[in-house]
Amino acid sequence: MPVFKSQVGVNVYRFESLAELMAQATPARSGDELAGVAAPSHEARLAARRALAELPLKTFLNHPLIDPEIDDVSQLILSQHQSDAFLPISDLTVGEFRDWLLEYSTTTERLKSVTWGITPEMAAAVSKLMRNQDLILVASKIRNVTRFRNTIGLPGRLSVRIQPNHPTDHPQAVAASILEGLMYGCGDAVIGINPALDSLDNTIRLLQLMDELIEKLQIPTQSCVLAHITTQMQAMKRGAPVDLVFQSIAGTELANKSFGISLKMLEDARGMALELKRGTVGDQLMYFETGQGSCLSANAHHGLDQQTCEARAYAVARQFDPLLVNTVVGFIGPEYLYDGRQILRAGLEDHFCGKLLGLPMGCDICYTNHAEADQNDSDNLLGLLGMAGCNFIMGVPGADDIMLGYQSTSFHDSHFLRQTLGLKPAPEFEEWTINFGLSNRSGELVGTDLTGLMSGLKGLEA
Repeated sequence: MPVFKSQVGVNVYRFESLAELMAQATPARSGDELAGVAAPSHEARLAARRALAELPLKTFLNHPLIDPEIDDVSQLILSQHQSDAFLPISDLTVGEFRDWLLEYSTTTERLKSVTWGITPEMAAAVSKLMRNQDLILVASKIRNVTRFRNTIGLPGRLSVRIQPNHPTDHPQAVAASILEGLMYGCGDAVIGINPALDSLDNTIRLLQLMDELIEKLQIPTQSCVLAHITTQMQAMKRGAPVDLVFQSIAGTELANKSFGISLKMLEDARGMALELKRGTVGDQLMYFETGQGSCLSANAHHGLDQQTCEARAYAVARQFDPLLVNTVVGFIGPEYLYDGRQILRAGLEDHFCGKLLGLPMGCDICYTNHAEADQNDSDNLLGLLGMAGCNFIMGVPGADDIMLGYQSTSFHDSHFLRQTLGLKPAPEFEEWTINFGLSNRSGELVGTDLTGLMSGLKGLEA
């Protein structure tokens, strides 16, 4: 492994490994400091960025950050790499790659053509050299469109996940939250419940509730219970109406083991769900969630910084052709992203890296109650991700998840973006809201007679 040197003023800085160089070039964040991999000073961070900017992109192919013999994610990254797609950028340094991404001539089509030539480490490296506006600009050029029962990620569109969590998973309370979200024109990304009780019977009960509501109201959307993937596989064996298969994933084999999963398990679950043939306009049915800090919190980062680990998780995600990938950016807490500024930066990094790697990126713009952040910080990230072309955001009643105990975005927050940026829901879902009398073709909420919508509550399990 080569040693890297860089001079700032009269001081010469030495970085003993590529992992150390990447970590010290990363914008400051509490998780890297907690793990002991952060730059010791602003000057050292500048030196690392200078050295990183001069690094050929090919270096990441010749020097894996984690030995593939001990890490299946590293094996996956190397197996995914396509040399033909890499050819147009193969002679560039990381700094030159940044310039190439920002060029006017680097269009959506050119970016798409190199997607499978870019490794997660390359994406992470170039993001470390970019300003926030750079991350927004490049991401805004990329549209990664996916389909299951509707079409998500088209230009001029913003989708929303309804997240109707409840501390006891009470079916009518969950249904009421779903209907409130539908009244706001939300729910086209997915109606997804984080169950308070991750049991097979409870998972099936919630799946049946959502399936009945979707069928009764003929909503062109998909449902998901965010139980562990093994629970969802058992539910499919029982004949439960599983639309999307969910799992939290991470960027190292060891971290994924801490989640109780493997790449083979994800492959098997996807195969089971495909056999159900529940999609109508497509068959992209995996839903993944990620977040900076998961590898570090599991002590499974192999000396890497948390943002590089996060980018590596996207190699796992893109292997399984997902409908949705969601960075739950501030959920782990201030130990990893200390305040609103760090959360904002991480959200833009994750969105950029994911889209660059071909993923349909959404973001849970969120923070825990003990973080140095508030709703104004969330508004800032919400607006910037809207400019960057984020595929979807969360819709939580009142922006306050009473089951998970954190702050997110509300149903009405989507209308801030839809009004200011002229965005609409997924086209199939938009037609449904118009036909149901909830909105007009301008996207304005007009529904006053909600008899039809409220009928969805009738007959549901008490």
